[in-house]
Amino acid sequence: MNKRLKEVIILIVAGLAIIISVHFWQRNKEPELQYEEFPIVYEPTIKYGIVIDSFEVVKDQIKRNEFLSDILLSYNVDYSKIDLAVKMARPVFDVRRIRAGHHYSVFLSSDSIQTVQYFIYENSPTSYIVFDLRDTVHVHAGEKEVQTRISEIEGKITSSLWNSLIENNGDPNLANELSEIYAWTIDFFGIQKGDYYKVIYEELYVDNKKVGLGNVQASLFNHMKNDHYAFYFIQDSIGDYFDENGGSLRRAFLKAPLKFKRISSRFSNSRLHPILKIRRAHHGVDYAAPNGTPVQSIGDGVVVEMKRTREGGNQLKIKHNGTYTTAYLHLSGYAKGIKVGKKVRQGELVAYVGRTGLASGPHLDFRFYRNGNAIDPLKVESPPVNPVDPLNLESFKQLVNSYKELLLKNHDQPELEYPNVK
Repeated sequence: MNKRLKEVIILIVAGLAIIISVHFWQRNKEPELQYEEFPIVYEPTIKYGIVIDSFEVVKDQIKRNEFLSDILLSYNVDYSKIDLAVKMARPVFDVRRIRAGHHYSVFLSSDSIQTVQYFIYENSPTSYIVFDLRDTVHVHAGEKEVQTRISEIEGKITSSLWNSLIENNGDPNLANELSEIYAWTIDFFGIQKGDYYKVIYEELYVDNKKVGLGNVQASLFNHMKNDHYAFYFIQDSIGDYFDENGGSLRRAFLKAPLKFKRISSRFSNSRLHPILKIRRAHHGVDYAAPNGTPVQSIGDGVVVEMKRTREGGNQLKIKHNGTYTTAYLHLSGYAKGIKVGKKVRQGELVAYVGRTGLASGPHLDFRFYRNGNAIDPLKVESPPVNPVDPLNLESFKQLVNSYKELLLKNHDQPELEYPNVK
């Protein structure tokens, strides 16, 4: 083989080697990424239903003795426009109800003149009033988005439910909620040291700030070593509280006609009168409470008597049915519209605590009559109202089982999910 042919063969082999190497390199090479360009989407900032990016926003609080006109005049709003805004607001909001301490915002145009475009008054943590002061004055109300979060708390009574909630970093307003829920089954004037509770409830938030309480979803209150359950259940679009068997926690009568004070004297056939200093029957229960404390009817009924006597002072009597009547003594006054013959509903405001008549201090003397005979109000057994509908009983039982597991769960047990409430 001559030299020339050898060179040709070498060149061919070398070329094939290069081609094969390039081929395998191409196969193993990472694919080139293709990037697709997307336009940048502008997300406007919206507050009170208004795109606020094009405004300068000034936030402040209503000062003492400050009125809408004072604020707007300070921003050079014409008085005639203020007057028109006040008139336009009447169907929506009475500007005289603007209160010191409430927040407001002024939206100014971003030009050098900085004219007022909107004035927003926060009527409550969740609601606001928009005064649109542009060319055509308009006023409307709005609602902020409210977020619901589930929380729970448990504790033991050492002095009072209120104090126990505070000691366990809870919302003391839960005391009012629980007293309403158990108003027919637990006398909160008589809760004992050692009673304990666990509550699963809703907290309401606006802009990540807590603004209040929602519904108590489930609770266990152990009173005098007896478990009292409450479960919130909705049927026919109406929510109410039931025990673990589906019985309503509402009763024909409330356990007490006022809230959260102490019993200063009980039902007795022989009590030493604090003023007369003689022993005689006291056929009622005295609830010590500040003067002016609201008194509510313990059940539906009709006002049959309003009078003033030397001993009982201002007093009110309500007939609930053919069997039961209640009386409320030593009142400072009556609620607006209360008169003989008026029908009242359970829980309705009927009067106010006082110290009229023979009374050593402000209190309510509450009396209960069955067929005209005085009975101990603290021992009255009140019948329940409608239970869970049999058609809804299966879904109610599922709800109860889920919440009971949560209420009885110990701290060292794994986390459980809250049931969906429908």
